[in-house]
Amino acid sequence: MFPRAAVPRRWYDYGHDSYAPQPPQPRGYDYSHRRLPGVNSFHAPALERFPVYDWEPSAPPAPAPPRTPTMTNERKRRNDEYSPHVVKRQRLEPFLFRGPPPRCTDHVLAGSSRSAVAGFYPSPRALIQPQVTARPKSPNILKACVKDQLSNQMLEVFEACQQQASDLARKETCRARLQEDIQSVYAVARLYLTGSSMNGLGCRSSDADLCLVLKENKRQDPIHILSVLQRLFKSLPYVEKTQLIRAKVPILKFREKGSDLEFDLNINNTVGIRNTFLLRSYAYADLRIRPMVLVVKKWARHGQINDASKGTLSSYALVLMVLHYLQTVKEPVLPCLQRDYPECFNPLMDIDMVPEGPKHIPPFISQNQSSLGELLLGFLKYYATDYRWERHVISIREATALPKNRSQAWRNKYICVEEPFERNNVARAVHERIKFEAIKAEFAESCRILRDRKDLNSILPVRTIINKELSRR
Repeated sequence: MFPRAAVPRRWYDYGHDSYAPQPPQPRGYDYSHRRLPGVNSFHAPALERFPVYDWEPSAPPAPAPPRTPTMTNERKRRNDEYSPHVVKRQRLEPFLFRGPPPRCTDHVLAGSSRSAVAGFYPSPRALIQPQVTARPKSPNILKACVKDQLSNQMLEVFEACQQQASDLARKETCRARLQEDIQSVYAVARLYLTGSSMNGLGCRSSDADLCLVLKENKRQDPIHILSVLQRLFKSLPYVEKTQLIRAKVPILKFREKGSDLEFDLNINNTVGIRNTFLLRSYAYADLRIRPMVLVVKKWARHGQINDASKGTLSSYALVLMVLHYLQTVKEPVLPCLQRDYPECFNPLMDIDMVPEGPKHIPPFISQNQSSLGELLLGFLKYYATDYRWERHVISIREATALPKNRSQAWRNKYICVEEPFERNNVARAVHERIKFEAIKAEFAESCRILRDRKDLNSILPVRTIINKELSRR
């Protein structure tokens, strides 16, 4: 639904606006596996091969002549108006929702059991299409996002480092080849590209995360399956440097031969598919999110607090921390999607339905006009001085800091960041006080320096990072 006398803006309508939405990217997220019973379990029907998902770059739509919509403000949005590209084009259009959004009533404390969730989520087939009322078109908020030197520096880093369509195409090509070869051993296997490569929060140097979904009649040991795949991969001419990592979620690391593209493959960790599309929905909810997250990850990596294998924060935990801050700032930049649209992110939804859920969420328009630089400073200040690490659990599922309970997930943990679907602690790698103190010190010191200097170079070697990313082109 557009405001009266307003024309939906397409990516090419922005001219040379450096912060305008980019042309439609290859639709790597549009999985089209055949839906089958038991898709989220190991108990499936008779074995059969699956078609690869349709991953074809879609050409930009031809420019349409300006038109004035002849719809009334009371009309419901048609189902076909919820395509991903329509949502992106309308991102700047203000909307006012009629009536309160649906809410779940089971979210009280962090770490609630997943079994308690089932009764509060409607069927994924009963997707709600909210009725909306248009408001007058607001001015382009992008100018306010980059109104100072710090914001311009953040935008420069983002534009140089963000993942390109060619990067995603390269990862998808390798994924398709791997799935075909893996199906020679596991006929019912399906390989999904997940993580930052798919959620819009990746950079050129990001590894590619893969989830291999196997639906067998009996549960198999992931280590055994990965060992079988490791032997298979050693025979493939386009794979090298395989390494089996026996972590809580075991992974097989490997590299595309003759390149610097690295992969991490897990078995049946389907929550990664769910959170990929949840984070993707947040990433495109506001034009400031992707630059903000990318700069925070670069800052944390430079400050040596972004490496779960060394007892600090994982990139996933950092992303959730950024989203939590943007949900809880005085004038929220982000909504709470799981609370407001639970039917779109049902944790029991079939995996093949997961990409469909976010298509039914209308655009969110924040009233927060803070620049990128102001949001970065606010983020550092929040975790340096305001947030109470010893009392609270970071939760984007509830858009608040939940009180710690005495469950094992949170007891005696230095940093508690709730996984929005499994509701465990994704910051559990921080188990040493010295590492925890180093993380807090990095937040405090960076906050102090950036507040005084308002220069991103004071906490991050901007030119070095940009040159490193540009060298990958």
